Order: sequence, then C-alpha cells, then structure tokens
Amino acid sequence: MKIGKNLSLLLLLALTLAGCNNKSSKLTDFNRSVYTPEYASGFDIKGADSKQSVLLTVTNPWQGADGIAVQLFIARDGETAPEGFDGQVLEGDADRIVAMSSTHIAMLDAVGEVGRVVGVSGIDYISNPDVQARRESIGDVGYEGNVNYELLLSLDPDLVLLYGVNGASGMEPKLRELGIPFMYVGDYLEESPLGKAEWMVALSEVVGCRSEGEKVFAEIPVRYNALKQRVAENALDAPSVMLNMPYGDSWFMPSAGSYAVRLIEDAGGDYIYKKNTGNASTPVDMEEAYLLASAADLWLNVGMASTLGEVKAACPKFADTRCFRNGYVYNNNARTNAAGGNDYFESGVVHPELVLRDLIKIFHPELVEEDFVYYKRLK
Repeated sequence: MKIGKNLSLLLLLALTLAGCNNKSSKLTDFNRSVYTPEYASGFDIKGADSKQSVLLTVTNPWQGADGIAVQLFIARDGETAPEGFDGQVLEGDADRIVAMSSTHIAMLDAVGEVGRVVGVSGIDYISNPDVQARRESIGDVGYEGNVNYELLLSLDPDLVLLYGVNGASGMEPKLRELGIPFMYVGDYLEESPLGKAEWMVALSEVVGCRSEGEKVFAEIPVRYNALKQRVAENALDAPSVMLNMPYGDSWFMPSAGSYAVRLIEDAGGDYIYKKNTGNASTPVDMEEAYLLASAADLWLNVGMASTLGEVKAACPKFADTRCFRNGYVYNNNARTNAAGGNDYFESGVVHPELVLRDLIKIFHPELVEEDFVYYKRLK
C-alpha cells in the first residue's frame, strides 16, 4: 500500500510539473534575443527562458507603415501562445507553405527547404527549377485580388507567406476566417542588399532550421564584402550610371540610398542622379532624363528590353546619347523564362554578391573573370 501511495504521489507530481511546463507564458517573457539581424531592419526573433517556442516580429511590413508590428508565435514542444497574444500562431514547424512571392521561394531554396512549398502565385513566372519540376503537384493560387481560396484551402497549408505593398494584404481577412496562419515577409522594403538576403534566416526559423539559415547567410556578407574591398583597392575611376526606362510621361529615378544605388556604389560606379535623398523613387520629366542619360557613361536596367533596337523603339531620342552610341547599355534580364519571369528579382535577392560581381564586371571588367549571371550587354 505504501509503494502504491508513493507511486501515486510521484505521478501527481509529474503531472503537476508537466502542467507548469506547458502553462501559457506572458508575452513579456519573450524578451531573450534568439536572432537579431545585422543588416535587415524588418524582423527579429525572440525567445523566453526554458521555452522552445519563439516569437517572430515583423516591423512595418509595407510601404508607409509606421510603428506597425505583425507577430508570429511558433509554438513548439507542446507549448501554447502567451496569454493575451493576438497575433498569428504556427503550431510547430511549417511543413506545407504557400508562397505569394518568388523571393520567398528563393529564400527557402537557399536553405534547402523549397520542397515545403505546396502553393505559389503565378507559377509560370517562377524560375526555381524545383518548383518547375513539381509544377503538376503545386497549386497556383492566383494573385491578390483574385485568389482561389478553394484551391488554397485544399493545399492544407501550415503557413501562407504574404507581402504588403501600400497597406495590409487583402488576403488577411479571408485567411483569418479560414484559420490559416500567415506571416509577412518584408524583404523588398530593405534597401541594404545584404539586408534583403538576411530574411532567409526568418524563413529558416519557420521551417525549423534557423541554424542552417544562419550558416548559409553568414557566408554571403563575406563574399560580398571581399568583392567590395577588391573594388576599393583597385578601381580608380567611377563611371557615371543612368538607370531605368520611362513609365508613361515620367522617368522614375531611385533615391541615393536605394538598393540599386547601393549596389552601384559598392561596385565602383557613380549614380548620376543625386537630387533624390528621400526614401522612394521620384519622377523626372523626359527632358531631364535625356540630359542625365546624355551625361552618363553607362545605362542600366532598361525595363524589359533585350536589344538596343527595343530601347530605341521605346525612347527614340535617347539613341543619340553617348552611352547608347557606344553600346554601353546593360540589362538585368539575362535569366528570363518564356513567360517573362526574371530570376534577377527571384534568386538575385539571396545572391547579392553575384549581382555585385556582375556590376563590377560592367564598371571595371579587369577585376572580374567570371561570366555574367544576371546582367547582359545589349546589342
């Protein structure tokens, strides 16, 4: 009888301890840094003492957002979300993912987990070979504003990866109604090339392989900064660079601190338009654009054009600029598929070192032996 009583007491104690272990935490308990980005500004990952779960916070996930934080609680080891938590809850690691942007696919591919993607938006425009090889079994749920929610639900996703443009995604209300967790990915808002790539760590967390994501990402700044240093040590003259093509009656010029301009500067180029010091592209009229192009040594990122003839057809007057006459016009569409999907905007986001190397080859060809990856010279 005494042995039985002792066993009962031990069992009661074990159940009590188990109950304490799984008791809901407070949100304030999640104050221990699990991962703080070095380059990205839009996310962080926090944990709590003696807990396996983590809290992933995405800050200002769309243009114009101010002081907005969207949180995803990844519940692990039988733990529950903190008391009063009103964000999204992912139960365990995400095995089945719907990705609404091709950059999400590139990030998962970078950490070896693209096989978890079961749904996409616009499969014809995606370059990833694994997704294309599995296209018969991957659901194309359509685009925001015309999403096939019946198909999306049939895919049984653990998580939907979203992005916002000028506000919250229009998919939010329906996903809440269906009970499907979602997470915003704000890579496109990062102006730092390395900051964009660092979002792969956030995605590696949701699939349970953050250590691998950290390892993969850690090698990228090493390669990027080595190329940047090569330019700093060897390049003397910085060629002036014109960007983009007209949109309607305006020509949009990026800000001096933008992603594209940072790459140009790191590659030893000189962005020709320095008036825009804001945080968004600004329109200039066609006459000012012509004067800028006339003064530039090189012209990059010319829309969808693949030949000099297409550039001339789009803006005939610019055919007499020095950069056009000399054939110094380059575009980032060397890896474009049949539907027009451009891998520069997909895998280029997680390989800023390869984009940088392409630009160095354009500006200072004596410093790079390798062939172009994303860029090509138009003929």
